Amino acid sequence: MADVFAILLLVGAYLLGSLCSAIFVCKALGLADPRTQGSHNPGATNVMRIGGKGPALLTLAGDMLKGVPLVLVAQYLNLAPELVGGIGFMAFLGHLYPVFFKFEGGKGVATALGVLLALYWPLGLGVVGTWLVIFTLFRISSLSSIIAFAAAPVAAWYLTPSYMIGILGMSVLLIARHKTNIKSLLKGEERKFGEKKE
Repeated sequence: MADVFAILLLVGAYLLGSLCSAIFVCKALGLADPRTQGSHNPGATNVMRIGGKGPALLTLAGDMLKGVPLVLVAQYLNLAPELVGGIGFMAFLGHLYPVFFKFEGGKGVATALGVLLALYWPLGLGVVGTWLVIFTLFRISSLSSIIAFAAAPVAAWYLTPSYMIGILGMSVLLIARHKTNIKSLLKGEERKFGEKKE
């Protein structure tokens, strides 16, 4: 019975993660589908380009929150930490490859942050702080995300090693989803926040 319940939580986390906040927000506000505009990424940064700060904040909140509920439920039920980390990973995986949207999702930064805050809030705040520092210095969202999540597994190893596998999995996939951004960064072509494409 316990195994069945664990599977239900894992599947439920994936399905919850598959709900795309960017698409729902843009549709509700009469904005263009984020998958067809800007960077074509259904995430808060692209929604900012399409509709401004308000829709972007709604998208950010939605993406963060969907990584939280089932992690908290699993912690409340005192399930094994490795399972709890796996549930967070599945919510993140759902965002990247949403079953409801032809498995074409975003890069997962906000959802991963929500998962980290739910798993162990000091670690989550540390990653948010790292993101903010790098963004303040360079004004490049992708660079901030890459550095923050490259550091996340290292911090997890010291702060909460029982969640290490789930956090490492999220970080590897998140950085891999930024491969186009990494190429642009290496060429010095990645746009800064607010910088318009020529």
